[in-house]
Amino acid sequence: MDQLGQTLPAGRGRAYRIRTIAYWLFTVLVAFEMVAGAMWDLLRIEYVRVVLTRLGYPLYLLFILGTWKLPCAVAILVPRFLRLKEWAYAGAFFNYSGAFASHLLVGDGPNRWVWPLVCAVFTLASWALRPDERRLSQPSLAPNSRVVDWVVPIVGVAVMLLLSLVALPQGPPP
Repeated sequence: MDQLGQTLPAGRGRAYRIRTIAYWLFTVLVAFEMVAGAMWDLLRIEYVRVVLTRLGYPLYLLFILGTWKLPCAVAILVPRFLRLKEWAYAGAFFNYSGAFASHLLVGDGPNRWVWPLVCAVFTLASWALRPDERRLSQPSLAPNSRVVDWVVPIVGVAVMLLLSLVALPQGPPP
């Protein structure tokens, strides 16, 4: 029973409420950051132009990123569209982890890379805490997974890596 004396469905006690609150907190924060980031990118404000230039990226990237951040925020917030929601979470994580790595690789200090790292963690938290109705159903694993099912693709990728080294272009670019 809850504080009002109403009977809660199974599994919907205090832990469920805490999980739901945490989910919505992280989700709204990620969606807001995506929307704000989209506006900053699309308006090409000086702050993002300076940051992108410092990181060595072309300014037209702002249009590409800004355009995708808006539908990402919508997809994360709306119900249904579960596969689209998975892609939106992946896109948000790639965006934040890429920003984190970019700042780290150019030698920026924590004051520059901590926010993208925090946003990446918030994105993972939102994804992990989402309720069952916002998740894709769990795929069943093949009952007879054999070692060869793993070895063949791994060997295939290793061969592709070797072939790509052999096929490296020689001389100056055209």
